[in-house]
Amino acid sequence: MDQAKPEQTQPSSWTSWDEWLNSPPGQYVLKWQQAQFDHIVSDIFGYHALQIGLPQLQGLKENRMPLQMILRAPHDRPNEQQAQTWQTISGLPEKLPFADQSIDLVLLPHVLEFAEDPHSVLREVNRILMPEGRVVISGFNPASLWGLRQYCSHLVGQPYLPREGQFIDLLRIKDWLKLLDFSVDRGRFGCYRLPLRSESGMAKMGFLEKAGDRWWPVLGSVFMVSAIKRVSTLTMVGLIDNGKPAKSAQLNPVTNLQGQAPSSGVNNLESTQ
Repeated sequence: MDQAKPEQTQPSSWTSWDEWLNSPPGQYVLKWQQAQFDHIVSDIFGYHALQIGLPQLQGLKENRMPLQMILRAPHDRPNEQQAQTWQTISGLPEKLPFADQSIDLVLLPHVLEFAEDPHSVLREVNRILMPEGRVVISGFNPASLWGLRQYCSHLVGQPYLPREGQFIDLLRIKDWLKLLDFSVDRGRFGCYRLPLRSESGMAKMGFLEKAGDRWWPVLGSVFMVSAIKRVSTLTMVGLIDNGKPAKSAQLNPVTNLQGQAPSSGVNNLESTQ
């Protein structure tokens, strides 16, 4: 009698994502994004700030809002350092457990790429953001050397980035934000080093950072974009015209001293003759 073979569980897509973040290129990307988030959020004010996913990144470290939260999905690994300073909330990016217009700042580090429905995530962010609230999004740039390496891996070789991610072009994300009445105010590309795996090889490519930022900025492997939620408010000024024409003033004849109406100009000419 044949014995049943034990089932081999497939590794989770987020397990490979976590392993990649611990690799030399992953640490390189996290370090660059940490510096960019620190710069962007330092001058954003409000009361409630939220980071969705990627607990390995402390995107709100330089922000001054009194309440800082992180939404940790079931596939995210807990970060003990963040748990001591942030309020951790469990949930899904597609169904955010927050009231309408209750958050001032939302960070989406590599969330749209691994979401089942990125449109739903952006709609939820638009729902919970206050008017003039801000969302900051980061992701991999398909139009880069890393993106080209990832595309070629579908034909031959191993993928350089997690294959489960659906990497979205920045122009498409801007179109989605525009449909939701967001106004993009700033953005930047970065990480111009070659797609290498070893730490020594990544370190030797450091000179490409300044060169890429100057000569081919749109070919950076990672992008970051910030947008503000705009809400149009129309205020009526003055009275509403009801369509009726205004009455014209009437001229009344002026009586003379004897109480008689003045004669016409024709009669006056005949009397003088």
